Amino acid sequence: QMQLVESGGGLVQAGGSLRLSCTSSGSIFSPNVMGWYRQAPGKQRELVATISRIGSTNYADSVKGRFTISRDNAKNTMYLQMNSLKPEDTAVYYCNADTGLASYWGQGTQVTVSS
Repeated sequence: QMQLVESGGGLVQAGGSLRLSCTSSGSIFSPNVMGWYRQAPGKQRELVATISRIGSTNYADSVKGRFTISRDNAKNTMYLQMNSLKPEDTAVYYCNADTGLASYWGQGTQVTVSS
């Protein structure tokens, strides 16, 4: 059973930056694809970015050019560098890991961007 723990959320002013981290443990399987999703109040959870084991990335149009996803397979950790943050980026950010056999979610970390 894989466990995912996110960290790095917080309160930041518009235009600022944050870096989220997601560390996985408890499984011998390295995730094929890892990703960040977010859910704002009253809205559905949406994809932010994904990264494959070999580093192929995919971003939502709303974050392209501002967010960067990366992973360190040796440390079982994934990152999301968020720059030029906007109030509409306010949400709970969730880490996801897909091993091909199962999909796992972290508990989420709150990101709040003030205007």
